[in-house]
Amino acid sequence: MKLLDKALLMDDDAIRRAITRIAHEILEKNEGIENLALVGIRRRGVPLAKRLQEKIQEIEGSTVPFGALDITLYRDDLTTLDVQPVIHKTEVPFSLNGKKVVLVDDVLYTGRTVRAALDALIDIGRPQVIQLAVLIDRGHKELPIRADYVGKNVPTSKREVISVRVMEVDGEDGVSIQDMVD
Repeated sequence: MKLLDKALLMDDDAIRRAITRIAHEILEKNEGIENLALVGIRRRGVPLAKRLQEKIQEIEGSTVPFGALDITLYRDDLTTLDVQPVIHKTEVPFSLNGKKVVLVDDVLYTGRTVRAALDALIDIGRPQVIQLAVLIDRGHKELPIRADYVGKNVPTSKREVISVRVMEVDGEDGVSIQDMVD
């Protein structure tokens, strides 16, 4: 199976604008930053959550708590992954109890990653509410999960792949769509 680039969906400026818009939407929906916290899903959700934290601080003049969540052991496909899956650290250095938690990920596809993240969050604490922010919503849900904040909706076929690149992980910012070919 090979991936062929089809189109660039977002460049660094488009990602920056989406982060800015999502930050404003989060502040509007939650009426400011009181009891607000951001938790990024490893891997690319973490730098996106950090960018949202920085943008919210720029807008509000105050910071919100930030955490990083590893969902590896909560995945429902764990047995189909590598024999020894790579476990990363979950770092949520604040209590989730009573918080308005915005869970951040790069792509919403089937909803299974978000389901695993919800289980992991609930094991840590009991938030007042959990909201979901994603850079890309590509459709094809298998679970009744939807994002509260979306950078871009991108209808896709199941033979297409969305590739999100962030500077902190990949050395560049961009979102592209690729075709799977035999």
